[in-house]
Amino acid sequence: MSHPSQQSACTTCGACCASFRVDLSVYELSSMGGTVPDGLTVELNGSTCRMRGTDHVPVRCAALTGTVGQQVTCAIYEWRPNPCREFSAGDYACDKARARHGLPPLSA
Repeated sequence: MSHPSQQSACTTCGACCASFRVDLSVYELSSMGGTVPDGLTVELNGSTCRMRGTDHVPVRCAALTGTVGQQVTCAIYEWRPNPCREFSAGDYACDKARARHGLPPLSA
C-alpha cells in the first residue's frame, strides 16, 4: 500500500498514464463480465487488449483527464484494469515515468 502523500501525489502527476502501454486480459472488459469499458480499448489478439492512447507515441491513456504534472484524474478509476491497480506510487517504474515528464521522484 502506498503512503498517503504518495497517493495524493498521483492526482497531480499522471505520468504513469502518459508513459506506459497498458495491456489487459479481454476478461477485464465489461462485455466479458469485467469492469473496463470496451470502447476505451483496442484488441491485440483474442485474449489481450490495450487501453486506447497507450498504443501509440506519445503515450496518453484515453481515460486520463487533465494535465500531467499539474492536476489529473482517471475517468475510469473505479473500473481501471489490473495493470493500473498493481502500479505503485513511488516505485522504480513510477520514478521512471515521472522523470520522463520532468517531475522529481516520489521515492526521494
